[in-house]
Amino acid sequence: MAIKFSIEKLKLGLSKTKKGLWGKITEVVGFSRKIDRELLEKLEEILLKSDVGVSGTEKIIQGLEDKVKKDKIEEPEKIIDLVKNEVLEIFETSFCSIPTLKHHSVPLVIMVVGVNGTGKTTSIAKLANRYSSQGKKVLVAACDTFRAAALEQLSIWAQRAGVDIIKSEPNQDPASVAFDAVKAAIARKMDVMMVDTAGRLHTKYNLMEELKKIKRVMDRSLEGSPQEVFLVLDATTGQNAISQAKMFDQAVGITGIILAKLDGTAKGGVVIAIANELKIPVRYIGIGEKMDDLEEFEPRSFVEAMFT
Repeated sequence: MAIKFSIEKLKLGLSKTKKGLWGKITEVVGFSRKIDRELLEKLEEILLKSDVGVSGTEKIIQGLEDKVKKDKIEEPEKIIDLVKNEVLEIFETSFCSIPTLKHHSVPLVIMVVGVNGTGKTTSIAKLANRYSSQGKKVLVAACDTFRAAALEQLSIWAQRAGVDIIKSEPNQDPASVAFDAVKAAIARKMDVMMVDTAGRLHTKYNLMEELKKIKRVMDRSLEGSPQEVFLVLDATTGQNAISQAKMFDQAVGITGIILAKLDGTAKGGVVIAIANELKIPVRYIGIGEKMDDLEEFEPRSFVEAMFT
């Protein structure tokens, strides 16, 4: 049975962000008698403090100025809809909503990367549960062999999601686990296989080289895999998430982003910054701790939940 999308659930999950970002914007607009430089500067400050980023903020403010001048808009309250439209335009022009599971090859292999503490393992479990709820056969592979707790954590989540898991031994070569997991997914005729990976080695260089190796080895096991490389980012880390994304993308080529813990931040503008600066699709957003608190990122629904 497919998971039903709920705009009300999305609004609830984004309540902190909405209160922090949108609440401040509406408050500033409400106290303004006209659209002037002072109002635009206050909006600029709010956007920057909400992790929208310098580039994204400049784009939104410039769009507002152009629209106000062109249409001779004078009423401050009309700024609200203009901001919504500018944000939506950033999302839609950055291709932030691209469907998955459109691949012809089976299984669909998804390599999941991200630094420790971002919510990577729980995001894998939530995504596995989502695919399983759609009637797909799912296998997860525990390839973070450097952290003893990682295997146990993934095993517990896999059990909760009701999906199969390929386990590893502590300090076993992660690439060999990934290779065997792909072969097992083929043999068991799985629809989707998800690979958990390490988030921290002794140096960034060691981590990236290990991830590159895992990706190469999976391609040998099944040509063209992994078809997707998802990066899990913690929304509460703000602009640091941008630098993480650039680093991982350079190493393994990110095809999509899962933005976790979006329910836990009153800023939340980082999703706009990601769209504007990286042009990497945001595929899913985490809006809670429950197994089904992972929603596909759909720009219009997001803007509706955030800015209404």
